[in-house]
Amino acid sequence: MAVRRTAVVGESELLASYPFLPGAERLVAAFAPSLKDLIEDPALSRARELGRARIRAAVEDPTGGTGVGELVLATHEEQFLSFLYARLLLSAPRSGAAIRRWAVAEAKRGSTRLNGADLEVIREVARRLGFGFDVDGHDVELVVPEYLKLATPIREADFRLVHQAVAHGRVRIDRERAARLLQEAVRLRLGEPIALGDDVRTRLLDAEAEFLEEVLRRVPTPTSRAGGVGPLLPEKFPPCIRKMRRVLEAGENLSHSGRFALAAFLHRAGADAETIVDAYRGAPDFDEGITRYQVEHITHRDDGRGYSPPECATLRSHGLCVREGDPGATSPADRARDPLCYEEYLRHPLQYYRIRGGRPVDDSPPDGTSGGRRSGAGGRPA
Repeated sequence: MAVRRTAVVGESELLASYPFLPGAERLVAAFAPSLKDLIEDPALSRARELGRARIRAAVEDPTGGTGVGELVLATHEEQFLSFLYARLLLSAPRSGAAIRRWAVAEAKRGSTRLNGADLEVIREVARRLGFGFDVDGHDVELVVPEYLKLATPIREADFRLVHQAVAHGRVRIDRERAARLLQEAVRLRLGEPIALGDDVRTRLLDAEAEFLEEVLRRVPTPTSRAGGVGPLLPEKFPPCIRKMRRVLEAGENLSHSGRFALAAFLHRAGADAETIVDAYRGAPDFDEGITRYQVEHITHRDDGRGYSPPECATLRSHGLCVREGDPGATSPADRARDPLCYEEYLRHPLQYYRIRGGRPVDDSPPDGTSGGRRSGAGGRPA
């Protein structure tokens, strides 16, 4: 049976190591600096420089692998203030892409620390984030609804509930998986800009204009080429593919299965490698080297024919079908139910694209059951 115990680290150390926790501002309660002080006071210049260092590290490497060595020598107060300053600074220009990239890096950095921490620390961090983790031996337990809330946005297929040890309404996971779930909780918590007053925003923009210009220039964003070049007709894409592109362009997370489906579809629709890579630049964890490697793997199979995108039934099983409409879309057409997606003969996104007037390079699946270039294939039955 799970047993609750107290955290094994001091309060000050816990809040400095995990400054995203509610109540971390208690670290600086003794001198309670105002936001104006944090932005302008010479005595807090060290905290501001560390805050900029945290942002630079995220811009360089959203995986959290690029550490901020100076934080090791910083006081607990400076560690928290640097975190706060970074969050304030990235909220000022209203750039969702920049703050979401930073959120990914901070969340992964916190997850790395948790992965090497005592299980009681993991339990305490989870509690303060609003989740009821319990320690049971060398593992952690949590109720199914909380597991689903944390695991659903995670791309890796092995986080699906069907692959977990579930008994009596509780999911049993190891330390590494618990840390990964909390990483997702932190990413969601930090991924939205803080609401700033006009005075604070103006002070930040004036004080850090050059730095922010550099950051916004270096943060990858979708380019105009992501909309399609050459034979691509994005307005003819099926609603599921349009939704995947919209998610990435908004700087939001897209599941592993969604990223695979999008790359495979774009390749078969005629996009070159650069166009496919560009489509992922808005992803909060975008890494150009990794993305190019994965795109090459997807598109070079079978002497360049590449993988076929999943069929409609598979997309539905992964929660990627939006034939009922995409509530988050700006276009009325995308928000509406798509009748074509309900036709019995429609089984594949490339088939949809061909019917709407697109010209896929080859929409036949790898097993050759429906050849893209054969009569009647990819459209209505002959």
